[in-house]
Amino acid sequence: MIELRETGDLVDPVVIAAFEGWNDAGESASGVIEHLVEVWGAELVAAVDPEDYYDFQVNRPQVLGTDEGRVVRWPTTRVFLAKDTPSGRDVILVHGIEPSIRWRHFTADILGLALHEGAQLLVLLGAMLADVPHTRPIPVGLSSEDRDLRSAHEDIEPSTYEGPTGIVGVLADEARQADLPTVSCWAAVPHYAGGPPSPKASLALLGQLEELLDCVIDDSGLADAARAWERGVDELAATDDEVRDYVRQLEESQDAADLPEASGDAIAREFERYLRRRDDGGPLG
Repeated sequence: MIELRETGDLVDPVVIAAFEGWNDAGESASGVIEHLVEVWGAELVAAVDPEDYYDFQVNRPQVLGTDEGRVVRWPTTRVFLAKDTPSGRDVILVHGIEPSIRWRHFTADILGLALHEGAQLLVLLGAMLADVPHTRPIPVGLSSEDRDLRSAHEDIEPSTYEGPTGIVGVLADEARQADLPTVSCWAAVPHYAGGPPSPKASLALLGQLEELLDCVIDDSGLADAARAWERGVDELAATDDEVRDYVRQLEESQDAADLPEASGDAIAREFERYLRRRDDGGPLG
Protein backbone atom coordinates (compact mmCIF):
# COMPACT_ATOMS: atom_id res chain seq x y z
CA MET A 1 0.00 0.00 0.00
CA ILE A 2 1.16 3.55 -0.73
CA GLU A 3 2.24 5.45 2.38
CA LEU A 4 0.29 8.70 2.37
CA ARG A 5 1.08 11.78 4.41
CA GLU A 6 -1.64 13.00 6.74
CA THR A 7 -4.27 14.76 4.61
CA GLY A 8 -6.99 15.48 7.14
CA ASP A 9 -10.65 15.30 6.25
CA LEU A 10 -11.18 15.81 2.54
CA VAL A 11 -14.17 17.53 0.96
CA ASP A 12 -16.03 15.35 -1.57
CA PRO A 13 -12.69 14.16 -2.99
CA VAL A 14 -12.13 13.31 -6.64
CA VAL A 15 -9.08 11.53 -8.06
CA ILE A 16 -7.66 12.59 -11.44
CA ALA A 17 -4.97 10.32 -12.88
CA ALA A 18 -2.75 10.16 -15.96
CA PHE A 19 0.17 7.94 -16.88
CA GLU A 20 3.02 8.53 -19.29
CA GLY A 21 3.68 5.98 -22.00
CA TRP A 22 1.22 3.97 -24.08
CA ASN A 23 -1.77 5.90 -22.70
CA ASP A 24 -0.33 9.37 -23.30
CA ALA A 25 0.15 10.43 -26.95
CA GLY A 26 2.02 13.72 -27.11
CA GLU A 27 2.19 13.72 -23.30
CA SER A 28 -1.24 15.32 -23.49
CA ALA A 29 -2.77 13.62 -20.44
CA SER A 30 0.24 13.89 -18.16
CA GLY A 31 0.52 17.53 -19.25
CA VAL A 32 -2.89 18.19 -17.71
CA ILE A 33 -1.81 16.80 -14.34
CA GLU A 34 1.37 18.89 -14.41
CA HIS A 35 -0.73 21.97 -15.20
CA LEU A 36 -3.19 21.29 -12.37
CA VAL A 37 -0.39 20.71 -9.87
CA GLU A 38 0.98 24.13 -10.78
CA VAL A 39 -2.19 26.24 -10.96
CA TRP A 40 -3.78 24.62 -7.90
CA GLY A 41 -0.60 24.63 -5.84
CA ALA A 42 -0.95 20.92 -5.15
CA GLU A 43 1.27 19.35 -2.48
CA LEU A 44 3.17 16.08 -2.92
CA VAL A 45 1.72 13.61 -0.42
CA ALA A 46 2.87 10.18 -1.61
CA ALA A 47 4.90 8.20 -4.13
CA VAL A 48 5.02 4.52 -4.93
CA ASP A 49 8.24 2.58 -4.41
CA PRO A 50 9.72 2.38 -7.93
CA GLU A 51 11.50 -0.89 -7.09
CA ASP A 52 8.10 -2.61 -6.97
CA TYR A 53 6.83 -1.71 -10.44
CA TYR A 54 9.45 -0.38 -12.85
CA ASP A 55 12.12 -1.87 -15.06
CA PHE A 56 14.90 0.71 -14.88
CA GLN A 57 16.33 -0.42 -18.22
CA VAL A 58 13.01 0.57 -19.80
CA ASN A 59 12.34 3.68 -17.68
CA ARG A 60 15.78 4.86 -16.67
CA PRO A 61 16.38 7.18 -13.70
CA GLN A 62 17.40 10.74 -14.58
CA VAL A 63 20.32 12.73 -13.21
CA LEU A 64 19.28 16.29 -12.40
CA GLY A 65 21.12 19.36 -11.20
CA THR A 66 19.61 21.11 -8.17
CA ASP A 67 20.63 23.83 -5.74
CA GLU A 68 21.83 21.05 -3.44
CA GLY A 69 23.87 19.38 -6.18
CA ARG A 70 23.28 16.58 -8.66
CA VAL A 71 20.59 14.07 -7.71
CA VAL A 72 19.02 10.96 -9.25
CA ARG A 73 15.28 11.17 -9.93
CA TRP A 74 13.70 7.72 -10.08
CA PRO A 75 10.77 6.88 -12.37
CA THR A 76 7.68 6.43 -10.24
CA THR A 77 4.08 7.46 -9.68
CA ARG A 78 3.51 10.50 -7.49
CA VAL A 79 0.38 11.62 -5.69
CA PHE A 80 -0.48 15.27 -5.07
CA LEU A 81 -3.29 16.88 -3.08
CA ALA A 82 -5.02 20.09 -4.16
CA LYS A 83 -7.33 21.59 -1.56
CA ASP A 84 -9.85 24.42 -1.95
CA THR A 85 -10.08 23.99 -5.73
CA PRO A 86 -12.56 26.07 -7.77
CA SER A 87 -14.95 23.10 -7.80
CA GLY A 88 -15.28 23.23 -4.02
CA ARG A 89 -13.86 19.70 -3.88
CA ASP A 90 -10.47 18.44 -2.79
CA VAL A 91 -8.64 16.78 -5.66
CA ILE A 92 -6.06 13.99 -5.53
CA LEU A 93 -3.80 14.15 -8.59
CA VAL A 94 -1.96 11.01 -9.67
CA HIS A 95 0.91 11.51 -12.12
CA GLY A 96 2.79 8.38 -13.04
CA ILE A 97 4.50 6.22 -15.59
CA GLU A 98 2.78 3.09 -16.79
CA PRO A 99 4.32 0.31 -14.67
CA SER A 100 6.52 -2.36 -16.23
CA ILE A 101 5.42 -5.21 -13.94
CA ARG A 102 2.86 -6.25 -11.29
CA TRP A 103 -0.02 -4.28 -12.74
CA ARG A 104 -2.59 -5.87 -10.42
CA HIS A 105 -0.65 -4.89 -7.32
CA PHE A 106 -0.09 -1.40 -8.73
CA THR A 107 -3.79 -1.00 -9.44
CA ALA A 108 -4.67 -2.22 -5.95
CA ASP A 109 -2.30 0.38 -4.48
CA ILE A 110 -3.84 3.27 -6.45
CA LEU A 111 -7.42 2.22 -5.76
CA GLY A 112 -6.63 1.47 -2.14
CA LEU A 113 -5.40 5.03 -1.70
CA ALA A 114 -8.45 6.47 -3.48
CA LEU A 115 -10.92 4.45 -1.39
CA HIS A 116 -9.05 5.13 1.85
CA GLU A 117 -9.38 8.87 1.21
CA GLY A 118 -13.09 8.54 0.48
CA ALA A 119 -12.91 9.31 -3.24
CA GLN A 120 -16.33 9.88 -4.82
CA LEU A 121 -15.12 9.92 -8.42
CA LEU A 122 -12.13 8.70 -10.43
CA VAL A 123 -11.26 10.55 -13.64
CA LEU A 124 -8.75 8.83 -15.91
CA LEU A 125 -7.05 10.87 -18.63
CA GLY A 126 -5.53 9.45 -21.79
CA ALA A 127 -4.56 10.42 -25.32
CA MET A 128 -4.16 8.49 -28.55
CA LEU A 129 -2.89 9.23 -32.05
CA ALA A 130 -5.74 9.57 -34.54
CA ASP A 131 -6.67 10.76 -38.03
CA VAL A 132 -7.82 14.23 -36.96
CA PRO A 133 -6.75 17.67 -38.22
CA HIS A 134 -4.78 20.00 -35.95
CA THR A 135 -6.83 22.97 -37.21
CA ARG A 136 -10.07 21.83 -35.60
CA PRO A 137 -11.04 21.36 -31.93
CA ILE A 138 -9.36 18.27 -30.52
CA PRO A 139 -12.00 15.55 -30.06
CA VAL A 140 -12.27 14.09 -26.55
CA GLY A 141 -14.21 10.90 -25.97
CA LEU A 142 -15.77 10.23 -22.56
CA SER A 143 -16.76 6.75 -21.44
CA SER A 144 -18.02 5.15 -18.26
CA GLU A 145 -19.75 1.99 -17.12
CA ASP A 146 -21.52 3.96 -14.37
CA ARG A 147 -25.17 4.61 -15.26
CA ASP A 148 -25.51 7.58 -12.91
CA LEU A 149 -22.55 9.32 -14.54
CA ARG A 150 -23.99 8.70 -18.00
CA SER A 151 -27.34 10.09 -16.88
CA ALA A 152 -25.76 13.21 -15.42
CA HIS A 153 -23.51 13.91 -18.44
CA GLU A 154 -24.99 13.26 -21.87
CA ASP A 155 -21.56 13.21 -23.52
CA ILE A 156 -20.49 10.14 -21.53
CA GLU A 157 -21.16 6.81 -23.21
CA PRO A 158 -20.38 3.19 -22.39
CA SER A 159 -17.10 2.09 -23.93
CA THR A 160 -17.27 -0.18 -26.98
CA TYR A 161 -13.49 -0.64 -27.33
CA GLU A 162 -12.05 -4.13 -27.60
CA GLY A 163 -8.34 -4.84 -27.89
CA PRO A 164 -5.05 -4.22 -26.09
CA THR A 165 -5.28 -1.89 -23.13
CA GLY A 166 -2.97 0.09 -20.88
CA ILE A 167 -2.91 0.81 -17.18
CA VAL A 168 -5.73 3.34 -17.64
CA GLY A 169 -8.04 0.60 -18.94
CA VAL A 170 -7.05 -1.75 -16.14
CA LEU A 171 -7.69 0.91 -13.50
CA ALA A 172 -11.10 1.67 -14.99
CA ASP A 173 -12.10 -2.00 -14.84
CA GLU A 174 -10.84 -2.51 -11.29
CA ALA A 175 -12.56 0.69 -10.14
CA ARG A 176 -15.82 -0.56 -11.63
CA GLN A 177 -15.50 -3.76 -9.64
CA ALA A 178 -14.83 -1.70 -6.51
CA ASP A 179 -18.00 0.40 -7.16
CA LEU A 180 -16.00 3.61 -7.52
CA PRO A 181 -17.66 5.79 -10.20
CA THR A 182 -15.13 6.26 -12.97
CA VAL A 183 -15.00 8.20 -16.22
CA SER A 184 -12.27 7.93 -18.85
CA CYS A 185 -11.43 10.94 -21.02
CA TRP A 186 -9.38 10.32 -24.17
CA ALA A 187 -8.08 13.05 -26.45
CA ALA A 188 -7.42 12.35 -30.13
CA VAL A 189 -4.01 13.77 -31.10
CA PRO A 190 -3.21 14.38 -34.81
CA HIS A 191 -0.87 11.53 -35.69
CA TYR A 192 1.23 13.67 -38.04
CA ALA A 193 1.93 16.09 -35.17
CA GLY A 194 1.97 13.65 -32.28
CA GLY A 195 5.33 14.50 -30.78
CA PRO A 196 5.33 16.00 -27.30
CA PRO A 197 4.16 18.35 -26.10
CA SER A 198 0.60 18.60 -27.40
CA PRO A 199 -0.85 21.55 -25.47
CA LYS A 200 -3.96 21.79 -27.64
CA ALA A 201 -4.92 18.24 -26.66
CA SER A 202 -4.13 19.00 -23.01
CA LEU A 203 -6.36 22.08 -23.23
CA ALA A 204 -9.19 19.96 -24.66
CA LEU A 205 -8.90 17.51 -21.76
CA LEU A 206 -8.87 20.44 -19.35
CA GLY A 207 -12.14 21.66 -20.87
CA GLN A 208 -13.74 18.27 -20.21
CA LEU A 209 -12.57 18.42 -16.60
CA GLU A 210 -14.31 21.78 -16.29
CA GLU A 211 -17.54 20.13 -17.44
CA LEU A 212 -17.16 17.16 -15.09
CA LEU A 213 -16.26 19.27 -12.05
CA ASP A 214 -18.60 22.14 -12.98
CA CYS A 215 -16.01 24.84 -12.50
CA VAL A 216 -13.58 27.09 -14.34
CA ILE A 217 -9.96 25.95 -14.30
CA ASP A 218 -7.13 28.43 -14.82
CA ASP A 219 -5.65 27.69 -18.25
CA SER A 220 -2.88 30.29 -17.93
CA GLY A 221 -0.03 29.41 -20.23
CA LEU A 222 -1.73 26.34 -21.67
CA ALA A 223 -4.02 28.30 -23.99
CA ASP A 224 -1.11 30.38 -25.29
CA ALA A 225 0.97 27.24 -25.79
CA ALA A 226 -1.90 25.61 -27.71
CA ARG A 227 -2.12 28.56 -30.10
CA ALA A 228 1.63 28.57 -30.61
CA TRP A 229 1.58 24.80 -31.24
CA GLU A 230 -1.13 25.17 -33.90
CA ARG A 231 0.79 27.97 -35.64
CA GLY A 232 3.90 25.80 -35.64
CA VAL A 233 2.08 22.86 -37.23
CA ASP A 234 0.51 25.27 -39.76
CA GLU A 235 3.99 26.40 -40.78
CA LEU A 236 5.18 22.80 -41.04
CA ALA A 237 2.21 21.80 -43.21
CA ALA A 238 2.72 24.82 -45.47
CA THR A 239 6.15 23.52 -46.50
CA ASP A 240 4.86 20.13 -47.70
CA ASP A 241 2.16 19.84 -50.36
CA GLU A 242 1.30 16.26 -49.39
CA VAL A 243 0.82 17.18 -45.73
CA ARG A 244 -1.22 20.26 -46.65
CA ASP A 245 -3.52 18.21 -48.89
CA TYR A 246 -3.84 15.51 -46.24
CA VAL A 247 -4.81 18.07 -43.59
CA ARG A 248 -7.44 19.48 -45.96
CA GLN A 249 -8.90 15.99 -46.44
CA LEU A 250 -9.06 15.48 -42.67
CA GLU A 251 -10.75 18.86 -42.24
CA GLU A 252 -13.41 18.02 -44.82
CA SER A 253 -14.01 14.61 -43.28
CA GLN A 254 -14.33 15.93 -39.73
CA ASP A 255 -16.51 18.88 -40.77
CA ALA A 256 -18.90 16.50 -42.50
CA ALA A 257 -19.01 14.18 -39.50
CA ASP A 258 -19.56 17.05 -37.07
CA LEU A 259 -22.51 18.60 -38.92
CA PRO A 260 -25.10 16.78 -36.78
CA GLU A 261 -23.34 18.10 -33.67
CA ALA A 262 -24.06 21.71 -34.63
CA SER A 263 -27.31 21.43 -32.71
CA GLY A 264 -28.99 23.75 -30.28
CA ASP A 265 -27.90 21.60 -27.34
CA ALA A 266 -24.23 21.63 -28.40
CA ILE A 267 -24.27 25.40 -28.93
CA ALA A 268 -25.99 25.89 -25.56
CA ARG A 269 -23.33 23.84 -23.74
CA GLU A 270 -20.54 25.85 -25.33
CA PHE A 271 -22.29 29.11 -24.41
CA GLU A 272 -22.73 27.97 -20.81
CA ARG A 273 -19.01 27.25 -20.60
CA TYR A 274 -18.29 30.73 -22.00
CA LEU A 275 -20.52 32.33 -19.37
CA ARG A 276 -18.91 30.39 -16.52
CA ARG A 277 -15.45 31.51 -17.59
CA ARG A 278 -16.60 35.14 -18.02
CA ASP A 279 -18.30 35.22 -14.62
CA ASP A 280 -15.19 33.72 -13.01
CA GLY A 281 -13.08 36.47 -14.50
CA GLY A 282 -10.79 34.00 -16.27
CA PRO A 283 -9.39 34.32 -19.80
CA LEU A 284 -11.91 33.77 -22.56
CA GLY A 285 -9.58 33.10 -25.46
